[in-house]
Amino acid sequence: MTTRETRVESDYSYRGNFRHYRTYDFVTGAGLTSDTSRLGQSVREAIQQRLQVQGYRQAKRRPDMLVNFRVYEGDMNFHGFVQEDLSQWIKRNIEENDDTPRENLQGYQPVRLLLAEGTLLLTLIDVKTNRAVWNGYASGVSVPAGPMGEVVLRRSVRSILDRYRVFTEEFANGTLPRTADESGR
Repeated sequence: MTTRETRVESDYSYRGNFRHYRTYDFVTGAGLTSDTSRLGQSVREAIQQRLQVQGYRQAKRRPDMLVNFRVYEGDMNFHGFVQEDLSQWIKRNIEENDDTPRENLQGYQPVRLLLAEGTLLLTLIDVKTNRAVWNGYASGVSVPAGPMGEVVLRRSVRSILDRYRVFTEEFANGTLPRTADESGR
């Protein structure tokens, strides 16, 4: 384990339809997202566990969101945004779309960040709009070889998703979603 401090941040799209997301799946393709190694699997499992706790259900067919993740080595420049906490923004019930008058748009306050070596980036993508609606990242993550690497990545996922405190409506009403096995799929 490293003694340097990990930086955890997030930002979101004002066009995110966060109140309506209920299901997710993972982006497939090259890189860590298709990585079948133990570390790639550990990241996926940590994301699955956390989203399930928040009431989300994994759906292979027609998910509301796609989850993408990647580990970057070395320092990197990142463009983020200065924004109020996501849960506070959602409580204000402001959702932007193509019909939102220009004077009512929230406006983004961009910020350039230098992220320290070792950044785990999680991105949630709205399937209907094909737009990233939330980014969460932990920089300064040192992933040691062996089982301790799995522990570090799981903790990093947990820290990142602590910034995504959005629960499904069913969860808020006390009804947990059925798993694929329970729904007969």
